[in-house]
Amino acid sequence: MSLFVFGYGYTAAALARHLGWPVIATARTPAQAAALEAQGIASVDPANASAMAESMQGVRAILVTAPPDSAGCPGLRALGPAIGAANTFPDWVGYLSTTGVYGGRDGRWVFERTSPLNAASVEGSRRVAAERDWRQAGRDASLTVCTFRLPGIYGPGRSTFDRLRKGKVQRMIKTGQVFSRVHVEDIASALALSIEKPRAGAVYNIADDEPAPPQDVIAYAADLMALVRPPAVDFSAASLTPAAERFWRENRRVSNALAKAELGWHPAYPTYREGLAATLAAGG
Repeated sequence: MSLFVFGYGYTAAALARHLGWPVIATARTPAQAAALEAQGIASVDPANASAMAESMQGVRAILVTAPPDSAGCPGLRALGPAIGAANTFPDWVGYLSTTGVYGGRDGRWVFERTSPLNAASVEGSRRVAAERDWRQAGRDASLTVCTFRLPGIYGPGRSTFDRLRKGKVQRMIKTGQVFSRVHVEDIASALALSIEKPRAGAVYNIADDEPAPPQDVIAYAADLMALVRPPAVDFSAASLTPAAERFWRENRRVSNALAKAELGWHPAYPTYREGLAATLAAGG
């Protein structure tokens, strides 16, 4: 019973820790393979079709984290033929998407079953297409494909604390602006519950309970570190890149009610306060 990961990184590592299963992960270069193997993780080159097919034997769950490119999801391009060649059917395929598929909502709530997808960027549009392609592949091949839409991910080694230490954070103020976020360990627990309760075609938002203004999160993190809060900067006076401007236009609140109802999932870190405190206690 093992986990196969296409695109092993921060979130996949959290799931691997949570499950405690043997892990096989893709590696495109010898350096990537060596880094994985140093962690006790078997590796396979996704360009090696026969090795990919062989690696499917005994896999119970597949997690795909790699972002789509202009041709679609690279995970689907490699895994579809591998699963077919191996003639094996994992219990669960998890595809990690983004809440960016909803686009901007002027601070309104978004829900998996009723909110239309209106991605406002090329990257978001590619995620919409990748979700669709994975659902179709699941229907065609009788695979249990579950999609997880994630907001901003944080946790030890990836949080506001890092930017505060580097002095590279502004406390931007934009009236009415909120973002949803989620602690990486809460993603891992949601994925693990879905593996135990798989539903073909399921789509879940995995976010904490309290969408919050970004300046509040920064101020709280600074207070925890006993640092002076960064000065407030009005959004209208800020100098932003086009990418940052697009990011700030995507103002929405992400509902996690479906994951709670179907999976029995409840975040261990229901707001940024608990999550940041635990992150700092773990070394930041």
